Amino acid sequence: MQKVGDFTDQLNKSYIGGKWVDGQSGRTYDIQDPYDDSIVTTVSLANKQQIESAFKEAEDAQKKWAKTSAEQRRKVLIKAINYLEDNKEEITQLIIRETGGTGLKAEVEFGFGLSDMKDSLKMVDEIYQPKDYSSQTPNKQNRVYRLPLGVITSITPFNFPFNMATRTIFPAIALGNGVVHKPDAQVGLVGGQIFAKAFEEAGLPAGVFNSILTDVQECGDEFFTNPHTDFISFTGSTDVGKHISKVTGGTMKQLALELGGNNPLLILDDADVDQAVNIATFGKFMHNGQICAITNRIIVHRNVYDEFVKKYVERVKQLPVGDPKDPNTVVGPLINKQQADKVMGMIEKAKEQGLTVAVEGERNGNVISPYVFVDVSNNSSLAKNEIFGPVAQVIPVETNEEAIRVANDTDRGLSAAIVTSDLEKGERLSLEIESGTTHVNDMPAVLESNVPFGGVKNSGVGRFGYDWVVEEFTTTKWVSVQKEQLPYPF
Repeated sequence: MQKVGDFTDQLNKSYIGGKWVDGQSGRTYDIQDPYDDSIVTTVSLANKQQIESAFKEAEDAQKKWAKTSAEQRRKVLIKAINYLEDNKEEITQLIIRETGGTGLKAEVEFGFGLSDMKDSLKMVDEIYQPKDYSSQTPNKQNRVYRLPLGVITSITPFNFPFNMATRTIFPAIALGNGVVHKPDAQVGLVGGQIFAKAFEEAGLPAGVFNSILTDVQECGDEFFTNPHTDFISFTGSTDVGKHISKVTGGTMKQLALELGGNNPLLILDDADVDQAVNIATFGKFMHNGQICAITNRIIVHRNVYDEFVKKYVERVKQLPVGDPKDPNTVVGPLINKQQADKVMGMIEKAKEQGLTVAVEGERNGNVISPYVFVDVSNNSSLAKNEIFGPVAQVIPVETNEEAIRVANDTDRGLSAAIVTSDLEKGERLSLEIESGTTHVNDMPAVLESNVPFGGVKNSGVGRFGYDWVVEEFTTTKWVSVQKEQLPYPF
């Protein structure tokens, strides 16, 4: 088996129908290291005709793949997983270079992805295995089967590209589906092409998995509207999610959309303040705040507010900032100049609105050192928007009930967390927060592969995670067998 490092020049091509092909758009794209703008590789972007070809290849290949045995699918998946594990060092280095994430972030992301992949091995037994149901008709056998759905469109973002891909790609293939995948071109290698290489090495039949390096200028809505796709799995912004819902309206295509969040961390009046500081620090600045489920608003009861703010400010000021390739770095670069400009614009607007700055950061290229705003109103522009950067905001409340009201005063509902010494109270209040997940004495950005993950309100529809992804990526079929002849009235 050859290593990832031997195929750097190959991974910068699209993978369509089992072949590595250059994009035919006539345009190229430089994948750059967000820290120093050095070029990781240059890719030729695929055009719309190549995308159409990928969907047709996937549809044709899926019909045969759907008929394979559970053991056949399991063997291919195991080989692909082994390939990725054997190349873990090279992959984590790619995560650091392409995403600008730290070594810790790369390890966490690879670990989450590995968990998703290994869970998919159990999913191969979920299709074609009937479940019997009773019948009111004499001598009738009712059976319900799960069958492969068809071709899955997978579209993943720049922030956690390896993990966001594994949670769709591996379950889809385990359940007998075909996949056409589009990683964000900024992280095209670790977000897509590394999986193409793994499946090629594992002997996955040509066309079952396709991964396209392209951009919106070339593809338009093709990944959403192509007639050969049955399901769209998308992780990204709320605006794009709404667009997908609009352009697929009336097509009967199924959707799983994990969109943006405005995630609250509630620190109640009985919280352990030191632990709350730990949670608020890691849960805000992990991967520089570029996580959909990251803490966006820190809502603190007035009884512990002053102590929390003092200790939190001291902690944040100590966070190491700089090159993510330095193992000591905690806060590195944002993904690109445009994102850094956007975050700085939010900071300047917050200052113009008179919000109090307790920690003043600074910008150096794409690196923004942490900012902390305190005494923030939930009606401010800072509190109303998903920041997606290393900017913390602390909102005071007078009661635990007000904390819940403030937490729910948003049009999004991806994740949330509550810090309290009363676990029973924490669990009870968690049910009052309008979010897809709520965690007691942890941060909002928690992910496990065997439980459902997804949002409510404008944070999306559908759920990832086993068993829920099995429901998403299969279709149910009722088969009845009448064992003896029935008398009919006419």
